[in-house]
Amino acid sequence: MKAQIRTDIKAKLSAITESEWEAKCRSMRETLFSLKEWKQARMIAVTVSKRLEIPTRPIIEQAWKEGKQVCIQKCFPKTGAMEFRTFSGDDQLETVYAGLSEPIESLTEKVAQKDIDLVLVPGVAFDREGFRIGYGGGYYDRFLTGYAGRTVSLLFDCQLTDRIPRMPHDIPVDTIVTESEIIA
Repeated sequence: MKAQIRTDIKAKLSAITESEWEAKCRSMRETLFSLKEWKQARMIAVTVSKRLEIPTRPIIEQAWKEGKQVCIQKCFPKTGAMEFRTFSGDDQLETVYAGLSEPIESLTEKVAQKDIDLVLVPGVAFDREGFRIGYGGGYYDRFLTGYAGRTVSLLFDCQLTDRIPRMPHDIPVDTIVTESEIIA
């Protein structure tokens, strides 16, 4: 069922025109930057986006412009663990499995969960209660188990679905921002 939802949503995302994509992403970023969760955050955790994901580069650059610190995820496929590491420039990135850009450990520092004020949680599909289908690795659910800060997800309206199949370990995000609404 989750695989079918992923396939359906990816098809909808692929159908968005480039100009629509840019306008909707701009709207989502403007909304994000107006949230109290963003304004109050000093350390923001974010992924380096790839195709069919909301572009995170403008978000990272806005965070830096506002004097915020940014950390990005480092996944460990052998153990299923994920941590966030400081990020201040592209020279700190390497391409790893599945084409993901992640921090080079020797050039970055691990950031403790308690020091992260806001995590921007990626995903493919979401329901209005904040439950999500990610990319299948379970990294964020494991990470969020011990996380006490705020979580926000940016997504297109077409990524909302009636109900996401849930497992006991699934953790919903606090706030969803789409191009047309805020769901909290």
